[in-house]
Amino acid sequence: MVLIIGGAYQGKLDYAKVVFFIEDNEIFACDGAEIDFSRRCIYRIEEFTLACVRENIDPTEYFRSHRERWKDSILICQDIFCGVVPLGEEMRAWRQATGRLCRYLSGEAAQVSRLFCGLEQRLK
Repeated sequence: MVLIIGGAYQGKLDYAKVVFFIEDNEIFACDGAEIDFSRRCIYRIEEFTLACVRENIDPTEYFRSHRERWKDSILICQDIFCGVVPLGEEMRAWRQATGRLCRYLSGEAAQVSRLFCGLEQRLK
């Protein structure tokens, strides 16, 4: 599995498409608390974690329980776990859940890359 992280509008998806030859039909964009792991690339994981926080689901446990389904995937998550701590309880919980999930995923990943201004920084 490859994990790609980075801030908003830093070129994460474009990078993945070029480097891993990903077609649009191979991308699943998260918009709720369920993920279609049949797609090669899972994008916007931070939206999945927000839905999980709202539905009282542990996103890390969700990924652990589906490990065999994503072990060969390209996972893309926006970095929302750095910077100013949000004031609202839900937003703090979202930030923590996303950080914990990315920490777990980075431990499982064969490669972890951070994108900044379209440039890759290989972390693992």
